[in-house]
Amino acid sequence: MFKHAQLESVKAWLTDPTHNALPLYSRIQRAIRQLILDGTLSSGKPLPASRALAKSLNVSRDTIESAYSQLHIEGFIERRVGSGSFVSERVKLLSGTSSTPHLRTSSKTPRLSQRGNTIFQSGGLRDFLAPRPFAPGVPETRNFPLQTWERLERQVLKEYETQILAHSDPQGLEPLRRAISNYVNLERGAHATPERVLVLTSSQQALTLCANILLDSGDQIFIEDPVYQGARKAFDAAGLKCVSVPLDTNGMLVEHLHQASKTSKDSAKAVFLTPSHQFPTGATLALDRRLSVIEWARQYQSWIIEDDYDSEFHYAGKPTACVQGLDQYERTIYIGTFTKSLFPGLRLGYMVLPSALVAPMTVARTLLDGHSASIAQLTLARFIEGGHLGAHIRIMRAVYAERRDVLVRLIRQHLADFVEPQVPAGGMQMPCIFIKDIPEHKAVDLARRAGIDLLGLTTLHASSQHKTGFLMGFAAYAPHEMEIAIKKLANILRSLCP
Repeated sequence: MFKHAQLESVKAWLTDPTHNALPLYSRIQRAIRQLILDGTLSSGKPLPASRALAKSLNVSRDTIESAYSQLHIEGFIERRVGSGSFVSERVKLLSGTSSTPHLRTSSKTPRLSQRGNTIFQSGGLRDFLAPRPFAPGVPETRNFPLQTWERLERQVLKEYETQILAHSDPQGLEPLRRAISNYVNLERGAHATPERVLVLTSSQQALTLCANILLDSGDQIFIEDPVYQGARKAFDAAGLKCVSVPLDTNGMLVEHLHQASKTSKDSAKAVFLTPSHQFPTGATLALDRRLSVIEWARQYQSWIIEDDYDSEFHYAGKPTACVQGLDQYERTIYIGTFTKSLFPGLRLGYMVLPSALVAPMTVARTLLDGHSASIAQLTLARFIEGGHLGAHIRIMRAVYAERRDVLVRLIRQHLADFVEPQVPAGGMQMPCIFIKDIPEHKAVDLARRAGIDLLGLTTLHASSQHKTGFLMGFAAYAPHEMEIAIKKLANILRSLCP
């Protein structure tokens, strides 16, 4: 017979409400299997006779027989005619010894590849699942026209029926590729065709593809300083050597690319830019520098990776045309996403590629996630073509401009003794520079504990020659929400002042 503790363990499986969906024999079978796996029932140990165990558990003998039969099929027990049932000798292989528990927690660092260690040590990217003031890069979703989206989705389901449930083209469905190309040509001055659009899940996926398909480990890539942390981490994970290039009010100092390439034996294979609205400074790359970086890419046969970050949300005049639209040599990869302009849960982004890169990038994409969801793609295509995307962006542009102004007013009213806001001409976040000797990391940490999400500026810089402070997102937060959080933040900064 089982020992008392073993019998009670089996009874616990029978009464545990989380196992109610399982048949009775399966609960008994799994309970005994667990006793074997954790070493409580060792190799060669006899099991109770089915009649005796049935009586102890107050179940039918057939139920026990069914449990034992399944354990026998899985190899956990042996059934010997005339002798009974025994824990199989095979279970020694589970832990190396029949007396050593199989399930145990290891405190050792797992053996990872060099790339795996780089990714793990970087901490990955932090998505704000439940956004709190002032998480940067988070759009307002409470204003989204859900009824319109729902109506378009119903149209898609009615038209395509079960056909839409199958695998879709890894490059993206043609209606969405056509809608994207028309949109970026009209709104961003791009030169796109449906054949050159690759639909992805996010701009982060696009950056990962670029890092791994266009460059080899050890290759150099020019990046902005400061730079979007998602790009830096994607490049580091691919083993690239990131060469930081400083900025001024007109964006990246592109002459550094030409100077470095002339003096270096191995010129950088690519440059990463956020020219329309630099992250995090908000600077716009001047036209002469756009033309200069295109000439650099042509001369050295390098790539321009253009992340059109926050380009939709300019609050004074129309945004500058994208670099891709100026590049007649097809050296630019244009990256866009609907995470900011619509909602993060959509999980759709895209690249506009040089013709020669479409096939390699599409093949590489099949190794990551295969394809994007068909229903979302076709619904988004109709949303764009029906003019709903443009209308939504116009509405949100006005909302975000007002919220930016509210945040500036609140900062000057409550935080003027601690920070100076760097008011952006567009975008969804605002850099704030410390004007007192306040420890940045501690300020960010204390704010997080108080329910406020800030992004420290130091993590975005490669060099140590920069001012400290933090980035404050304002798009997703109503004025009264910002005011409450600002007053909390004022108390935190006050407590850190010397």
